[in-house]
Amino acid sequence: MLGKSAAAKQVESPNAVREGPSYAAHRKSHCHCIACGNANPASLRLYFDLRPDGSVAGTFKGSSLLQGYPGILHGGIISSLLDAAMTHCLFHHSIEAVTGELIVRFLHPVPCNAQLHIRARLIESRSILHRLESEVLHGNKKLAKATARFMERSNPY
Repeated sequence: MLGKSAAAKQVESPNAVREGPSYAAHRKSHCHCIACGNANPASLRLYFDLRPDGSVAGTFKGSSLLQGYPGILHGGIISSLLDAAMTHCLFHHSIEAVTGELIVRFLHPVPCNAQLHIRARLIESRSILHRLESEVLHGNKKLAKATARFMERSNPY
């Protein structure tokens, strides 16, 4: 089980938009997720606020338990942060979908104990297919970014 030091901290933002009932329902269907599930004791407890422009933003503070090379956050964790942000962006748009393709670019090493900001936005939706992008920042420096294609779930659980 990951300790609280590995969990994301929810930060209220003056630009945040209140979550709607649809978002709450999607989060509930995702409650055992390793990235954001509140019913999973090992979850990173990620949470994303909706912004007025339709994008989402959240924060995450890792720990040495999540490192790859010494002092550097593991690439799989970084990929999960980027993917989760895009998933939650879709939730805020009342869309429940799965990742079909995820392309990650690691721009700079991500310190494992840094306070990170994660953002995602919906670029395009066509029928049941959605294209998004996300980024991980430390301060104003972009450390990693991703683009992804999601497909709506045809058989939600």
